Parts: sequence; structure tokens; C-alpha cells
Amino acid sequence: MTAGIRDKVAILGMGCTRFGERWECTAEDLMVEAFVECLQDAGIEKKDLQAAYLGTFFDEVNVGKAALPLSTALKLPCVPVTRVENYCATATEAFRAAAYAVAAGAHNMVLALGVEKLKDSGYGGLPGGAGRGVKAFMEQANMTAPGMFAQLATAYSTKWEIPMNRIKDAIAHVSVKSHANGALNPKAHLRNRVTEEQVKMAPMVAYPLGLFDCCGVSDGAAAAIVTTPEIARSLKRNQGLVKIKALQVACSSGEEETFTNWDGAHFVTTRLAAARAYEEAGIKDPRREINMMEVHDCFSITEMVTMEDLHISPQGGAYEDIMNGFYDLKGQIPCQVDGGLKCFGHPIGASGLRMIYAMYEQLLERVPAERRISNARLGLTHNLGGLPWKNVAAISIIGRD
Repeated sequence: MTAGIRDKVAILGMGCTRFGERWECTAEDLMVEAFVECLQDAGIEKKDLQAAYLGTFFDEVNVGKAALPLSTALKLPCVPVTRVENYCATATEAFRAAAYAVAAGAHNMVLALGVEKLKDSGYGGLPGGAGRGVKAFMEQANMTAPGMFAQLATAYSTKWEIPMNRIKDAIAHVSVKSHANGALNPKAHLRNRVTEEQVKMAPMVAYPLGLFDCCGVSDGAAAAIVTTPEIARSLKRNQGLVKIKALQVACSSGEEETFTNWDGAHFVTTRLAAARAYEEAGIKDPRREINMMEVHDCFSITEMVTMEDLHISPQGGAYEDIMNGFYDLKGQIPCQVDGGLKCFGHPIGASGLRMIYAMYEQLLERVPAERRISNARLGLTHNLGGLPWKNVAAISIIGRD
């Protein structure tokens, strides 16, 4: 079996814009904002970059179908630039491509950048049907993202015989926790604290998901520069290295929507990607070894189900862990340490790198004490893109020496 890329690639620098309603900025402006911070953090010059990967999802309001806008916006020195896209795992795919280029020895210094301008789409939520063809529009004419993911709650409740009022208690706690964490982060989109009563009394979007159970639609960009550990150590002698421990992606084969053995209460892809990532990283007991996480909380119920799909909470046991504060900021494995998609925001093409940025900043102890995770050594990020029954899951694990 192949050994993967564990400890073969180091993160030299990262940058992230403020997420939110960035009406005053173009996608190119956001790319520059994230890149400037990333380049300064890396301590190199643009001429040192040998390749770049751009992640962006919606063509209509971003940079089109090509990768060239990244090169021209950042004035890169005529290096190869490639655009990637894979639903909500788009930015993680850009990061994975950059890391593989370094691990393969093709390049020594590679940029990964993800960007999305969702607010300019003219939709209150995600753009629907545009650019996806008549067939896709007709197939999904009566589907909404909240409606599809709300079905997870009823399926989960039925499978584990947990009353819906208890499910609502748990997802309300998830939302309150994320709002509390986001309130501490100056780059987050939604920074207001909420109470569990406010969450439960909010307008219903798709039962049992209310307004505060749905993530924000945002503009933003995030970037990373990766290199070999040897080069990183030579450039940053007085700083601990942050290395990539695992990068795994799993895409649906179609079995969930084709056969009857999928119960609708979990994500097949997340379970597979997580198991592969732990094997690549050499993690035997994720509940004890993972120190913090950023997961794809597009909706609060998605986060709850993901705790089990990541093999951290026991099957049917996420409710108890959530209500006991296991995933709170001061809990055993803090989750959504910067507010998550729910409150930091979710510009699709940038989210994966933003999550890694959150872990990176924590590992280097660059965050204020009020939101710092003590003695953090390993951080996990998780993306989920597509539909509950047909999706892509991406897992990254990074750690410091």
C-alpha cells in the first residue's frame, strides 16, 4: 500500500480575508487580500513560486472558467496556474493539488488559493440552476439545500430512536457554540452571540432547521503556500513547522441513491475519507488524538451527524457528546474554533482553505488567549459537497512538530 504524503509537505504561510458581504471588492480584490497576508507570512517573494492552483466554484460571479485571472491579479511570474473545482471541497482540492506537486518533487514552492463572490449572484442563498443546464434545473426544481439536509434529522431520529425534541436541543447547542466562537473572531461574517431559546424560536426554514441552523452566504478568499519540510525549516528556523499529515477525498459512487442499504442518516463518503485519513496520518484513536476540528456545518444537523461519521462520537452517541460540551471551545475536541461555515461564512471556493487556516493559526498559537486551544498538536478539517445522497467528502489533517 502507498504511504501517502504524511510529513512530506509543510505549510510555509497562509492568509485569509475577512468573510462577509464584501460588496466593495471584486473576486480579484479578495485574491490579492488573501495572497498578501499569505506571502508575508511565508517570508518569500513572488518570484519564488513555481506553480499555483486556483479553487472557485460558480463561474457567473467569480473569475470565469479559466485559471488566468489568478496569475494576472497577483502578477505571478509566468508560472503554471491550474483551476480546480469540486463542489464545497473546491479549496481543499486546490490545497491537495499544491501539496501533491511538492510531495512528487515537481515543484518546491506552490500556492493554493480559493475565492468566491457569492453575494453578487443576486440570490439570498446559493445560486440555483444557473449555469447547470436545463436537465439539472428540472431535476432539482423542488429541492432546496435546507430541505435536503433537514431530511438528515428525521432519518437520524428514526434510526437511533431519539425524539425530535432532543435532536432540536442538540442542533441548537451546535448553533449557539458556533455563534459564540464566531463572535470572538474579527474576520468572521456573523459575530452575534445567540441563546438556545433564540435558536429554537427563530423562523423555520425546513423542519427542524430554523434560521440559526443554516450557514451564512459570504464573499471571501483564503490561501496557502506549501513547500518541503527542509525548505520550510531553513526559512523559519525559529518557528515550529506545520506539516500535512493526511489529505483524503472520497466521491460518491452513486450507491446511496441507487440501492436501499443507505439509511439517510449518515454520509458514506465522510466515513470512508476519515478512515483513510487516519490511516495515512497514523492515527489509531481519533477521539483521543485529534485536538480540534473545523467541519462542514452547512447546517447544524450536518455537524451533528459528522461527529459520528468522523469516528469520534460513537454511533448514535453524538447527542450526548454535544450536550455534554465535548465539542465546545473548552471541551475535549473543540469544533468550529473560528465559528465554522455557520458564522465565519461559506464562500464555496474558499471554505476548505479557510478551515485549514483556522487550524494553522491555532497550531502556531497566533490567536488570542480567549479562543486559543491549549497544547494543540493535530487539527482536522472536513468538507462535504453536493447532495446528501451524492457527494464528495474531503479530509485534511495537519500538525506541528
